[in-house]
Amino acid sequence: MNYYSALEVDLKERFDNLWNLVGNTPMIEISYTYKGKPGKIYAKCEHYNLTGSVKDRMALYILYNAYKEKKIQPGDVIIEATSGNTGIAFAALGRTLGHDVKIIMPNWLSRERIDIIKSLGADVILVSKEEGGFLGSIALSEKMAAQGGVFLPCQFENGSNASAHRLTTGPEISTQLQNIGLSCDAFVAGVGTGGTVMGTGAYLKTVNPAVKVHPLEPAESPTLSTGFKVGTHRIQGISDEFIPAILKMDELDSVVQANDGDAIIMAQKLSQQLGLAVGISSGANVIGAIKLQEQMGVGSVVVTILSDSNKKYLSTDLVREEPVKEEYISTNTDFKNYRSIRRLENPAFLSELN
Repeated sequence: MNYYSALEVDLKERFDNLWNLVGNTPMIEISYTYKGKPGKIYAKCEHYNLTGSVKDRMALYILYNAYKEKKIQPGDVIIEATSGNTGIAFAALGRTLGHDVKIIMPNWLSRERIDIIKSLGADVILVSKEEGGFLGSIALSEKMAAQGGVFLPCQFENGSNASAHRLTTGPEISTQLQNIGLSCDAFVAGVGTGGTVMGTGAYLKTVNPAVKVHPLEPAESPTLSTGFKVGTHRIQGISDEFIPAILKMDELDSVVQANDGDAIIMAQKLSQQLGLAVGISSGANVIGAIKLQEQMGVGSVVVTILSDSNKKYLSTDLVREEPVKEEYISTNTDFKNYRSIRRLENPAFLSELN
């Protein structure tokens, strides 16, 4: 079946070009010691995507499906409420496809996020906590869309979000592991929209129904565990004040938590000890993976996501000295080296899209 049948020829070429720049990221096997005991985890390097984050996958697939289903028209303005990476993705992809883009986001997010979005030609509208914060950003996007001529990606409820990871991230993980004689025992990822953990987990379960799929949240703001917004945290991009509609907790395994200070130190160690310049949520994901590896035992294959690079956090606590606590996973972890697992020569999802 030709999924591009509803698209103009020039749009097909644009999407083909974009899919060559999004997805099919490298995976690495990270060797470490935790409390003196050696271990290994596996991570997808999502900072290799076009705009440097995992959000490129779902943003591109949402736009692709919107064109296929004629939900977006030439001249429509793309408006989205976001905590940063999704806004950057839609700004870049939207401009490539010829759309004006307006991004609505809470005003407490990093300066770099705002500047990158503006540099891509998009307008940024900042919303304070008094104006409703993240939920206020979503409400404003819906109000603006009611005026017409607008495409709302609605990342928190759009099924194409999870489908993007079911079609791309999950198959890539499975095939890359198979290429080195392994299979996934557990997958863990922080929850922003929930698309990554739901979509990736759904595919991995088709390969191995026994695989464990764990959502991760900040310990300081356990929204998933409580069912409502609690506390504040410094891991930008996850735990955005509510449980997203995409996330189905009854289809997932237990919630894993990471302290934000622990995540900051872990991200610093990944950079300083391995040269992996990643953001704070990547540090949190690695904490989750190490926790699961310790629980599941030697030889278990635990996979996570390095969600983005450190470039969006250079004005945050990521580049400041963080107090060390003995109970932190990062305090007791030292990284030794990593081994790269090559990208796929013929990603399966490309054949499905053409």
